[in-house]
Amino acid sequence: MSVVTSKTGSARLGMAFIGVLLIAVNLRVSFISVGPVLENISGDLGLSSAAAGLFTGLPLIAFAVFSPVAPAFASRLGLNRALWMSLLILAAGIVLRSLPVPGLIWVGTALIGLAIAFLNVLLPSLVKRDFPLRVSQVTGIYTAAQATMAAIGAAVVVPVAQTSPAGWRLALGIWVGVALIAMAVLLPWLLQRAEDSAGSSAPEVPYRSPWTSALGWQVTIFMGLQSISYYVLMAWLPTIEQSRGVSAPTAGFHLSVFLLISVFASLAAGGILHRGRDQRLISLVSSALAVATFLGLAFAPGLILLWVVLGSISSGFLIVIALSLFSLRSVTYTQAASLSGMAQSLGYGLAAVGPVLFGGLRDLSGDWTLPLVVTAGIMVVLAVMGVLAGRDRVIGVR
Repeated sequence: MSVVTSKTGSARLGMAFIGVLLIAVNLRVSFISVGPVLENISGDLGLSSAAAGLFTGLPLIAFAVFSPVAPAFASRLGLNRALWMSLLILAAGIVLRSLPVPGLIWVGTALIGLAIAFLNVLLPSLVKRDFPLRVSQVTGIYTAAQATMAAIGAAVVVPVAQTSPAGWRLALGIWVGVALIAMAVLLPWLLQRAEDSAGSSAPEVPYRSPWTSALGWQVTIFMGLQSISYYVLMAWLPTIEQSRGVSAPTAGFHLSVFLLISVFASLAAGGILHRGRDQRLISLVSSALAVATFLGLAFAPGLILLWVVLGSISSGFLIVIALSLFSLRSVTYTQAASLSGMAQSLGYGLAAVGPVLFGGLRDLSGDWTLPLVVTAGIMVVLAVMGVLAGRDRVIGVR
């Protein structure tokens, strides 16, 4: 009997792990793939530069707006159903965005942002529920999976757009297949856990809201500041390089190196994060690498490849630390969802304005030194928040 139970438990965990990976590969590719064909989209639809900027920033705005709603959505439907319904919304958004009907590109993009906001928030909750002793490892693996799929999307979207009569619409629409595969595979899993249903007879102990916790705010600020580091580098690194004499192909290659190294850094972070008593040291070291990256770009641009490597290692580690903290600093998986919603709402709000303010400082000063030094200073604050959030504590219950 125990052998059967053990096999059943292993099968459920295996299915849950597959679910985590299938959800993860949908988290970035549908909006990361827009950048390489943005010029085609703007030309086809007659978008101004401001409208094009709003189009690319709309998912991040949706992340900030809808992330706090995700825990209530999961509480009403159950975690499994909420994740599956979010995939359905994502698939609908991808299809609508690609249809040649005026206005639907905006509706579809908004739905994509809504769906990914929910998935971003609820996935750490799933990890907390099903892998409470493997939080950092599973988080590292799924972070690497989403980064790998995003890199694939960025690489193939232009060739598809150039070779297809449907152009960019097909190049962006093909990612619905990834969402549909995840929905199909996860459908039997949907009703697998009776305790995840609305009729569960064992409700969780009421937990303390992270909004009223100093630790919750420390995790949230850490999430937001590390997001600034990543999105500033994604938005401005190629431009910074080209302004200092690096060719466009070389700058593009460096960005590919950045993405590739960050995948392996995320895997390494997942393997290291659980080994110590807490996460203070790894948070401090990862933040220090971010400080070095921005100061290096400001004062030693001749070593650009070194700063690309350090920045990618830092980014790969920091995102895994931030996502793991949602589970490590919570008591229950519903509390993890609440903390995730809070941190990702404010975090992606900062991520949306970070690159804009960076560019504004560049325009104000006429040089890259000021925005890079200011961002390095923000990374010092990130290090302080990492030490505070990395302590071995939990938010607790009421």
